[in-house]
Amino acid sequence: MSTQKPGSFSPILFDYLKKYQEDPKSRVFAPLAEAYRRAGMIQEAIEIAREGLRVHPNFIGGRVALARALFDQKEFDEVMTELGDVVREAPDNLVAQRLFAESALMLGRTLEALGAYKMLLYFNNLDKDAERMVRELEIQAYDQGAMVLRTDPAPQKVVHSIKSARDAIDSDERVIKQKKFKQVEVLQSALVVLERYRAGLER
Repeated sequence: MSTQKPGSFSPILFDYLKKYQEDPKSRVFAPLAEAYRRAGMIQEAIEIAREGLRVHPNFIGGRVALARALFDQKEFDEVMTELGDVVREAPDNLVAQRLFAESALMLGRTLEALGAYKMLLYFNNLDKDAERMVRELEIQAYDQGAMVLRTDPAPQKVVHSIKSARDAIDSDERVIKQKKFKQVEVLQSALVVLERYRAGLER
């Protein structure tokens, strides 16, 4: 933890620190971690964020605060690990999406970066930076063979001669005979009913 004296903190950082010391189980750890990060105290930010997430593991604000600090420390793999669930469960969290996209970009994970930038563009179609990155990453993905641009007609699917269980049953000779007998019985029953109906009319 920091060796700085409380009096040397910025007023807002000192305020968050005071609240955190009064209630270490509160969610104030997230803005406190961000205040540490902004003050250039990256390690302190990471420690506070991780400590808070032990109490509030599903708190998105805490995960984003930790990811920001990890990103500043160039721990891009860890950023993606922290934000993996966040970008899936809260795709409209644009801060998380951008951190995830930029971390994937730094790691050369083209498709993951492309997916995150596309999500940024989806939620903000005026984001010119995201639009530019989507274009560039799509070209990279095609060049790398990670995506295929099909210009020829798709090959026809090969139809196998393996019959389904239903077809196999229906093609069985015994089943065919049983069906024919059933059809004859139904027809005979219908004729009997018709004859009775006619006999009733003639009376």
